[in-house]
Amino acid sequence: MAKKEFKAESKRLLEMMVNSIYSQKEIFLRELISNASDAIDKMYYKALTDDSVTFDQDNFYIKVSTDKVNRTLTIADTGIGMTKDELEKNLGTIAESGSLAFKKENEIKDGHDIIGQFGVGFYSAFMVADSVKVISKAFGTDEAHQWESNGTDGYTIEPAEKDTTGTTITIKLKENAEEENYDDFLEENQLKSIIKKYSDFIRYPIKMNITVHQPKEDSEDNETEEVLEEQTVNSMVPIWRKNKSELTDEDYENFYQEKRYGFDKPLKHIHINVDGTIRYNAILFIPETMPFDYYSKEFEKGLELYSSGVLIMDKSPDLLPDYFSFVKGMVDSEDLSLNISREILQHDRQLKAIAKNIKSKIKSQLKSLLKEDREKYEKFYDSFGRQLKYGVYSDFGANKGDLQDLLMFYSSTEKKLVTLDEYVSRMPEDQKYIYYATGDSYDRIEKLPQTEMVADKGYEILFFTEDVDEFAIKMMREYKEKEFKNVSSGDLGLDTDDEKTDEDDKDAGENKELFEAMKDILGDKVTDVRISKRLKSHPVCLTTEGEVTIEMEKILQQMPDNQGVKAEKVLEINPNHTVFQSLKDAQGADNDKLQVYTNLLYNQARLIEGLPVEDPVEFTNDMWKALG
Repeated sequence: MAKKEFKAESKRLLEMMVNSIYSQKEIFLRELISNASDAIDKMYYKALTDDSVTFDQDNFYIKVSTDKVNRTLTIADTGIGMTKDELEKNLGTIAESGSLAFKKENEIKDGHDIIGQFGVGFYSAFMVADSVKVISKAFGTDEAHQWESNGTDGYTIEPAEKDTTGTTITIKLKENAEEENYDDFLEENQLKSIIKKYSDFIRYPIKMNITVHQPKEDSEDNETEEVLEEQTVNSMVPIWRKNKSELTDEDYENFYQEKRYGFDKPLKHIHINVDGTIRYNAILFIPETMPFDYYSKEFEKGLELYSSGVLIMDKSPDLLPDYFSFVKGMVDSEDLSLNISREILQHDRQLKAIAKNIKSKIKSQLKSLLKEDREKYEKFYDSFGRQLKYGVYSDFGANKGDLQDLLMFYSSTEKKLVTLDEYVSRMPEDQKYIYYATGDSYDRIEKLPQTEMVADKGYEILFFTEDVDEFAIKMMREYKEKEFKNVSSGDLGLDTDDEKTDEDDKDAGENKELFEAMKDILGDKVTDVRISKRLKSHPVCLTTEGEVTIEMEKILQQMPDNQGVKAEKVLEINPNHTVFQSLKDAQGADNDKLQVYTNLLYNQARLIEGLPVEDPVEFTNDMWKALG
């Protein structure tokens, strides 16, 4: 029989679809199974609208089989089938969709979605095929026809024999190449894996002959033999379409493990069913532990995305904000606008609406976990609290409203993690600020000289030990109208104007020359030297002026694009410490000794802050001079 030319825009279009539209060759099996499912859907719809048609669920299925000798893969369905004209129209014209035409013709709306709406999925078979043969018998006819093509040079259609209604597609696989092993698509385990990955929740059975071991007949040594047993390899009914009342925590945990979302157990699951303007189902999980690659460039955020039970994307990043990137799970919707390859979602209002709702649900569940199961929340926070802080800091603080009530910090008075709301609820009436201190560890922060006066006032101090903490708080600026204040900042806000005494002014005036001399010795290492009002037992400390603190300076200088940003440091001296009298005695009488004392105090203050001594040799020499 003479070949017919494809009616689409020639070989170029087919070549483009085969080589460019799909990112992975295994996708062809998803497409053909989806088409087979569509064909059965059409029979189901006819049964709903035509009393003369019966739909017995047991008679409708998809069968995948292989012939390794002839290197063929077959996908057969018991769906509605195609006439000769439909074969010519649907398969002879690239981008002609029989499913879309059926949907329009029958005005199918809610509840009966037909996924194959572009008419190119069938041609994905040519990514792996030398030739494709389709034998189909349409419902209500006695004739069957065969469509056959080896690609861009056209196709043939001729009469064929087929006993039952439905369609059988047989793919003759390409020969193996250096970079492609097409024999993989003949392997039982590989086919099962692809079906489970993409088509596990197709609503009809997908059957395969599976190799099993059974006892050998008449064997006295309990020998076994391999036999082929027809099995259904897909789950069919997805867990997210079941009623929540039917499901147990164990069901959700099993789903988490089956989908390989993690090796841990989820701390919390969120089951969402939305049936409104945008319809979708979702099951989300908050993991217990952080993936080993979470903060590496290899980590990919995103939820699995299904359209009517068919996997469209392994990870859809647009469904999660970055600060909730730890969430695992899936979303299934019938209302999504797909692109031609069904691989990438168009950025439309449906996707944005789903993402917005998911964000709200995650936030709500985390708040609920914090309130109802503090121990579990703290376990979660230990793994992912840093990510929430990054979320507050990123986008210039745009997300702080969503996240600030989820943050926790260690408390100097409670000796445990507390929320900002809990801190503010305990603040005395006379306390103006939320005080915090930064450092490498809780123990180290507790010993900081700068905490003494704030602690003496009975005020609670939050301990910041992570590099992102202070950056996030700086972006927040305030919480419930209470500003944040670093205990190392120049003005602690502890004294009112009325409490300033003449004694303070007198001390500052009398020691002006001493402090100017010390400032000259230190040069641009500090912006000022002054009497401290915050120190009690310690002789010296560093404080800062301006937005950049010492802890922020340390972090910024570790970054690859370090631009030499430095904090404006102030050296504060305790006037009630014996070392202060030694400074006064050295002033004018022994300038060399004053220089030694000043350098020692400055370096001691740096060490307290976790900053390195700038010149260890000079520091050691100064110590010997002071002891000499």
